[in-house]
Order: sequence, then structure tokens, then C-alpha cells
Amino acid sequence: MCGIAGFLSSSPNASGDRLAAAGRRLQHRGPDDSAFLAASLTSFSISREPPQLPSHLGFVHRRLSILDLSERGRQPMASPSNRSAICFNGEIYNYRELRTELESLGSTFHTESDTEVLLAMLDRFGRAALPRLRGMFAFAYLNLDSRSLLLARDPFGIKPLYLLRHQSQLAFASETAALLDLLPDAPTSLDPQHVYNFLRFGTADNGRSSLYREISQLPPAHSLEIPLDNPAVGTPVPYWSVQLNEPRQISLKEAAAGLRDRFIDSVRLHLRSDVPVGAALSGGVDSSAIVASMRALEPHADIHAFCYAPAGFSLNEERWARIAADKAGVHLHTVDFSASELASDLDQLLLTQGEPFGSTSIYAQYRIFKAARAAGVPVMLDGQGGDETLAGYPLYFAARLAGMARRHEWSQLLNLWRKRATSGGGHMSAWYQAAGHLLPESLANAGRRLVGKELMPAWLQQSYFQDARVRTGRLESPLNSSGVRGVLAETLTRTIIPQLLHFEDRNSMAWSVESRVPFLHVEFVEFALSLPEHLLLGDDGTTKLAFREAMRGLVPDPILDRRDKIGFHTPQNTQLAETTPWVRSILDSIPESASRIINPDGLLSLWNRVSSGQAGHDHSFWRALCFIRWLQLHPAVSP
Repeated sequence: MCGIAGFLSSSPNASGDRLAAAGRRLQHRGPDDSAFLAASLTSFSISREPPQLPSHLGFVHRRLSILDLSERGRQPMASPSNRSAICFNGEIYNYRELRTELESLGSTFHTESDTEVLLAMLDRFGRAALPRLRGMFAFAYLNLDSRSLLLARDPFGIKPLYLLRHQSQLAFASETAALLDLLPDAPTSLDPQHVYNFLRFGTADNGRSSLYREISQLPPAHSLEIPLDNPAVGTPVPYWSVQLNEPRQISLKEAAAGLRDRFIDSVRLHLRSDVPVGAALSGGVDSSAIVASMRALEPHADIHAFCYAPAGFSLNEERWARIAADKAGVHLHTVDFSASELASDLDQLLLTQGEPFGSTSIYAQYRIFKAARAAGVPVMLDGQGGDETLAGYPLYFAARLAGMARRHEWSQLLNLWRKRATSGGGHMSAWYQAAGHLLPESLANAGRRLVGKELMPAWLQQSYFQDARVRTGRLESPLNSSGVRGVLAETLTRTIIPQLLHFEDRNSMAWSVESRVPFLHVEFVEFALSLPEHLLLGDDGTTKLAFREAMRGLVPDPILDRRDKIGFHTPQNTQLAETTPWVRSILDSIPESASRIINPDGLLSLWNRVSSGQAGHDHSFWRALCFIRWLQLHPAVSP
């Protein structure tokens, strides 16, 4: 796990200072080591110091040492021929198997690192190596023989890679701030569509664009090859995608066995490390399954787990986490924070995230990783992707209802709803979501107004978004096509998972902790999405049906039998009310750039609802507040 940045220019330019600045910006991602690469069209050199002479291409790498802790694992790393080099962020979990194969083909290795294996794979197979990699990665690969730069990102976008083209130059980086260090003269302005999607729907990251109009992301599961003499050329090409073929015709027992085998194998691979590995543990099915599998695979390991446990808050999962921790025999650390700590740390967290974020649960996660680093645990396994692979949210229930209604399966629909309601999971929101995707857009909009979910609420400046021709309808409409599996594919690739991975990457890297996500493993995801929807979301409304069955005997039954879905909730609105002077200080100094986008009077009305306890779990005010503060910290950004 590391931080990377670099540039490619059509003509040589003095880049040492800019590479050094980008490296300093990324120091938290890799505090253990750093090095630079400078290249012409025919040769390159690697040094611990920034390049002094003009160059066509430059890399900077910040290293967090996880595999092969020696200096031999330093990056950028050159091939034995000195005709290629790599600057790599992430982990290749199946590097041992790939190394064995390469050795049988004649390759020799001088380190125990996955970086050397990745470089050898690319030297031998080129882009064809990408579908064979199992891990999380974003990298830049220089090949002088083909006179090209290859950028690539892992199948789910676990590791970030931002791109900026300006005046015949291309820059890439793990974070946008480092990108702007590389091209300081590039203009920066807001992307109105991205702003609307965040403020109205809470979509902070879609894996492809950014809050900046000028900055894009290399999409997950894509590579981009650029000629060294023409940085303006090159289009991202996919090397893998989610496939929704006809579902397997298998039994619950067979589905559970398939999920169990693939999940245990994924956790086994994710435990490969030369430093201690811990886990985030909420007490839900997913995180409990990870901790239980870690213990099953490593019976004698000293395992530490970390749980957010807000004192005095009804949605506190500590008792469930303790059940899982006691069964697995792991050390459980609990984390909490006060309203004043949230207010004090917000500015730093906004700089850490790079963009505004949708709720204070992001701060809770930030504190989890802080606690892990303090406990000497530099690698953490986390349950991101479990809900989005195994149908853990009410929105998947809505997809099943909508599909039944579309097929006129009224008796099955009522039976499913009745059983779901009996088990305490009625979720009126599921009805709203199902209706929203079944009704024509005009009727759906009327329904949103009735339940206070207008597409253009009073606290937004309608004229700004109209002038920018922003689309204000549904973000996606997967329910109209492929049912539950279609929604799973959409939340995995475009809506929920991209932003959760964004938050997790920045929060973990802020404390120099590598976070790994075993549910986002290609074989596991492909198998899960091949299952018929009634094995994912049971006929009685049970979420993650086959996976719950798969974990019997490993995870405690009380956890597997839970039917409540708490998630990572914080006492957000209560804490906002406790810090009223701080909130008012932000509202009283709204910059002109923000007032063009947010209606101050409408926002004040929304704040009055929040501070009086009438807003429920609505995150709208937090998003607006966070966005305003982000703009205050970035005054040069044009709306």
C-alpha cells in the first residue's frame, strides 16, 4: 500500500520540485520510504532525490512497507533489463502463485515482494496480465520498448487513480491534491452534476468523475495506454466487468458451500502480510464472518479488532461485536468520539477525504483506523462489499418487490411483504423505492414531493443547476431490467461501493494503515452474482440468505439470526445540535461560491429542523454544511 504520482509531457520539462511537492503531499500514504523516476523517450533513472534535469516522464512513490520490508522492495522498481519500470499502489494477493508460474517459464526473482512479480507479469504478458491479478491496485508501468505508459486500476476501484490533462501534459496521482501539485497551473472548477448528485442524493464518488470538472478517475477494471510522445492520446479500455448471465440452478446447500469455499479462500489470500493484520468489527454478519475466518485460518494468531461503540446511542452494536470477538478469541478495542472532537477534526478530515462526505459515520471510520495505528496494527480487513454483493440493504428488497409487481406475481409479493414485516423488517422505504422505479417519472416526482423527497429541495439554488443543465432525475434505474442482481451490479460498480471505497482508502491511509476488503474478490463476487435472487434475498425476506447458511458453525448463531440492519450509524444530528455555535459560524460565513449553489434561507430552515430534532436520519443538512466548509477551505475553486 502506497501513494503514487507522476506525469507525462510531450516535451522535457523541469519537474523535480513538483514531484517532490506531490511526494510530500502523499507522505501519510507511505511514511516508510520514497523514491523518484525520471525518463526520456529512451532511458530512465531511479533516485532517492527528485530529478534535477528536465524529463518527459516522472514518477514519485511513497512506500508503506507490508510485504518484503527490506530496501529491495523499494519503488519505483526497474526490470532486470532496465527497459521497464513500475510505480505501484496496492497488493497482489496471488503473487506467490504467479511467481511460481513465472519461475517455471524462466523468470528469476531477487525480492519477496509482489511488486517484482507484477512487473514480471507485465513484462511477459502486457495488458493480458490484468485479468489474472487478484488484489487491489493502481499502477503506472513504463515500457521503453513499446514507448508507452500503461495505467491500470483493480476490478472494483479499491485503490484510486486520478487523471488530469492540461497543456499537452498528463498527470496521475492517488489523491487530487497531489495531482494539482503536479500541474499547479491547471484550472479547477466544480462539476455541477457531481455537486448535485452529492448534495441531493449523497453520491460522493462514482468511480469515474470527481468534484472537479477537470479531473477524472481511471475507471475500475480499466487500463489506459498512452504513447510516450503524445500524452493527449489514449482511451480507457476495460479488462473485466460484472456479467449477469442466467442464474445458476442450484440448491441453498450448494450455494452456501460455494460461497463458503470462495470466501475462506479470499480471506486466506488477504491475510498475506509481513506485518500484523487486524479487522474492523461491527458485530454484523459480514465483519463477524471475516474475524471468524481469520481465526479459523490462523488458530494461534494474535488478532486485534476495532469497533465503533457510541456511548448512550441506541444504535450501538458493541454487544454484537463482543459476541463475535469472544467466539473468535480476538482482542476488541472500542472507539467513540464527542461532538467537540468532530468539530475540531472536520477541517483535517475534509482535507484527508479530498471532497465533502455524506455523514459523520466517515469520521467514526477515521477514528477506527487511528486506533488501529495506535495499537500497532498496520493492516486491517474490513467488510466493505458484503452488503452490495449479498443483498444486505432494503433497496434490494425493493428490487425484489418491483420485479414481482412487474411480473404480476401478486400473491408472492404479498407473502414476501407479510413475512418480512413479521420478522421486523417491514421497511416502508422499500415500498417507496419500488414504487419510484415502477411509476412513470412524472408520477414518481409527485410521490417524492408527498414524502418530502423533492428532486430540487428548497435549500438548493435551482437556477444554478438549471443553467448548468444538470440532470435531476433518477441517478440509475437498474430495477427496470435485471431485478436484484441488476441492482447489486449497479451498487457494486457505480453507486454505493465506489464512494465507500473512497472513504475507506482516505481514512486508512491518513493513518498509514492498509485496509483490505475480502468480499471484493473476483471469484466470490462472480459466484454471488450468479445465484438466483431467492438465494440472496430469501422468500421470507431474509437478507444474505445463502451466506448466512455458509457461515453456520463459524459465526455465532445469534449474529447470523439477526434481522436488524444498523450499519455504521452515528448520533449525527444530536452532535450537530450540541455544537450549535460551531455550526452557526459556518452558516454565517457562507462564501459567494457556495451561495450560488445553496440557498442560505432554505438551509437555515433545514438547520432549524435538525437542531429541534425533527430531521430524523436525514443527512441533507450535513452534506450541505460539509460542502460549504470544503469550499471555505478551497477558495480558488470556481463554481
